[in-house]
Amino acid sequence: MIARWLIEKELRELAASRSYWLLLLVIGALVGHAFMTSVGIYAEASGIGGGPAALSQGLSPLEGIVVPVLGAYDLAATLLFPFVVIRLIAVEQQTGGLALTLQLPASFTMSVVAKAVALVVAWIFSGLVGAFALLLWRMMGGHLYGPETWTVILGHVLRGVLTIGVAAAAGALATSAASAAIIALTVTLGTWALDYVAAARGGMVAAIAAYTPSAALRVFEHGELRVSTVIILLVLGAGGLGVAGAWLQEGRRLARRAGQVAAIIVGVAVACVAAAQIHVSRDVSEDRRNSFPPADERALEQIRQPLKVTVYLAAEDPRLADLERGVLAKLRRTMASVSINYAAESRSGLFERPSEHYGEVWYELNGKRAMTRSSTEEIVLETIYSLVGRVAPTSENGAAYSGYPLAARSALAPWVFFLFWPSMVVALWWWVRRPRLTRLQTVGERA
Repeated sequence: MIARWLIEKELRELAASRSYWLLLLVIGALVGHAFMTSVGIYAEASGIGGGPAALSQGLSPLEGIVVPVLGAYDLAATLLFPFVVIRLIAVEQQTGGLALTLQLPASFTMSVVAKAVALVVAWIFSGLVGAFALLLWRMMGGHLYGPETWTVILGHVLRGVLTIGVAAAAGALATSAASAAIIALTVTLGTWALDYVAAARGGMVAAIAAYTPSAALRVFEHGELRVSTVIILLVLGAGGLGVAGAWLQEGRRLARRAGQVAAIIVGVAVACVAAAQIHVSRDVSEDRRNSFPPADERALEQIRQPLKVTVYLAAEDPRLADLERGVLAKLRRTMASVSINYAAESRSGLFERPSEHYGEVWYELNGKRAMTRSSTEEIVLETIYSLVGRVAPTSENGAAYSGYPLAARSALAPWVFFLFWPSMVVALWWWVRRPRLTRLQTVGERA
């Protein structure tokens, strides 16, 4: 009963926050602009207006509609949602409400969990306008594949959980909401910088950067449900809430609170390292973009010896991107043990020493080595099979991905996103605030 009361209290706090209602209005505009732009580009690629149509195999609603439309939530989670979280956390410190919260019969941990639940509910509710966009796409006759669409939605929900954790920790550790906003923005800029450095250097930095918010979200947007990514995002979000809960208990000594925060950070780091060792994932994309053909997957799964790959390609070389996306990522998913060494020392590959090795990719398996300069899936698989003395399996002639062209635009989109959604948000804001205004008016009339 107390937990329910606490959650309702936090939801009322969010409803009284102007920042949350502004977030809803801005998200509606962002999603609407992304939807109309994406539908227009998709229609042009499908041959609207008599122009040449692209190959139907390349017209995927996942890349053409779902990812760009819901990508508005990544921008909101980065630049807008942290302020909503910080306000909910910092307002009690600034108004003195924290002292009353600490005196409640419920534990303070329950209070922090109630804030987290309310914030997750608020983030999911903001996804309603994204649901309107996907519904409009279906009404136009567009195609959506359930597993890959729900995977992208899950990615954005977990992105929100991570934002809640980071912003909650910033709101608790900072002395004011403004300082907390600066901390949250600094963390965001730090992850962007880490992504940039990882793209240039690779190695351990790239392994760490694989779990930054942007990189983690790309896994879901690519139609892959990776267990390690899900666990790490949840652990980081919960860790941020744990830091906030430990630091906000002002009745305890500073040394004790600092020790608890340090212990939580160490525990989160250990849990993330352990979760990164889980190599379980599922390809939920309709076109199987993350998988080899079924016959090759079965053959590779039977190879238990560790595969070592040495790549002499610089981070900015487009051939490395093709190799990563088309072969190496699939090998990590399929084989039991794969280690990859990026041996290039420069970013562009123009000044490599010794330069005669640049462009080579060496595969070592079962005590044998073989080299190829190709990033083509078929050639790489033949190289691996030759190292274990196996014949490439016969490919199964399955149904090829046909694509889903749609040469249409939605006339309803501007009305939905720029009239109906803002009107609904304003009406909800008025309805939520109306009872309190009515009570104040009644008290004034009696006086």
